[in-house]
Amino acid sequence: MATSSNLKNAIIAFLVPLPSILVYLSFQSAISGFPQSPSSPSTLWTWCYHHPLLFPNVLFFFNVNLLFWLIGLIQSSHWMIDPYWTVIPVMLVHYYSTHPLAQYNWLRSRTVILLTWLWSIRLIHNYFRREKWQWGAREDWRFTDLSHQYGKHWWWASFFAIYVPQQVFLIGLSFPFYVIHSVNEALGMWDFVALVMCISGVVIAYIADTQLHNFVSRNTELKEAGMAEVAILEKGLWYYCRHPNYFGEQLWWWGVFVFAWKLGHGWTFIGALANSMCLGYVTKLVEERMLKQESREEAYRLYQKTTSTWVPWFKSSPLGLKCKDV
Repeated sequence: MATSSNLKNAIIAFLVPLPSILVYLSFQSAISGFPQSPSSPSTLWTWCYHHPLLFPNVLFFFNVNLLFWLIGLIQSSHWMIDPYWTVIPVMLVHYYSTHPLAQYNWLRSRTVILLTWLWSIRLIHNYFRREKWQWGAREDWRFTDLSHQYGKHWWWASFFAIYVPQQVFLIGLSFPFYVIHSVNEALGMWDFVALVMCISGVVIAYIADTQLHNFVSRNTELKEAGMAEVAILEKGLWYYCRHPNYFGEQLWWWGVFVFAWKLGHGWTFIGALANSMCLGYVTKLVEERMLKQESREEAYRLYQKTTSTWVPWFKSSPLGLKCKDV
């Protein structure tokens, strides 16, 4: 039964982006040679041609917001937005680089595309590793908690609680990709700074997620063996801050912003800022969840007092001495 469900969800996941892909291929075919071509394309394709920033957001609204929401209602699980969040930025950066109006520095464009693929592969690997290589085995626990809060109204509230915010993030986070493929300017020092930030963010997030995965796996083994579990992860990067994976993710998006800022479009910071605000809220939810677990509450409160939230830093006081004083 589980294998059948996994296969069904995998097929759905591979089919759902087809509408957007087919629409874009039709657009590329229709505007081939435009505006030099004497045969003018339809009004719809003309609008898409002149609005490269709005076009993918319209596709996202119908193909992801509405379609994913309907599939989620049918399956009673809004699992699909999580794995797709790992590939949508890749699709976007390629869209902006292939749009007929695109103009850019070739090396900067290819660097950002490669970095985005690196970020995506890291996130895809972490998602499936965490889900034990299953498609749609479960939805995000935060969605489940929200469904309990909204009760019978969740069927319509889920659209605004899950999918509308995704649209906001898409618009904001895609701004730098748009700018990078709209300005043709030589590479400079800030491109190198952005490169280092992006790579550092991906590496930090990967290491932090791997350490967390190993911690969870080890605790599962201890539980199965009837032994006491370790209350909190406090080794590696987790010794220096409570959410190094979130720090790495933010460093990545702020690095992408620096590419656009260097090109004279500082206003694109709103995407990275929105992402940081979202992770701030998620951090609050995660920590509240940890404190609700009796076996971890005391250790985690001490962890909060001694360890930085996001930015890796030295502890305010040795945790070992604190435990002895309790």
